Amino acid sequence: MKKLILIVIGIMVSFSEVYAMTTKDAIEFFRKYETYANSYNPELLNMYSTNAKIIREIVKPTGEIESMTIPADRFFRELKIGQKTAKLRRYKNTYRNVIAKETSNGIKISAERQPTKETYWLKMYQVIQDTASGPKIIEEMMQTKVQTFLKHKNRNKKNNE
Repeated sequence: MKKLILIVIGIMVSFSEVYAMTTKDAIEFFRKYETYANSYNPELLNMYSTNAKIIREIVKPTGEIESMTIPADRFFRELKIGQKTAKLRRYKNTYRNVIAKETSNGIKISAERQPTKETYWLKMYQVIQDTASGPKIIEEMMQTKVQTFLKHKNRNKKNNE
């Protein structure tokens, strides 16, 4: 009986090692994300978990940062629309200092992002988790200087009151 238990445990351990996502896999996933985002590929949406936590840190002209969490369903709707607008404007992001670290809930990719035609760099990160349907972004934070996010936030507060 002990032998059978040891064999089952051994199979489980080897199975988890074979299919466990590594930091190298996460970097490859991120590079795929970057390609999809910059080519406006609708497959980008499939890289996110359906209940992903989406955080935007708005960098105000004063340098102050305000953080807001966007509901995943709203983010997906706006991303679909935004891809069309971005394609017309030929908007792309360049990334540098891409680093992957294992965390308790997946692999965290941190990087700096530079929007098209800008000289500044903004912080961003994604937490990627391996799921039954492949790796998925379960959390994302991107800094932005786009102040309209704050207008939407205020509008949402008024609607909730």
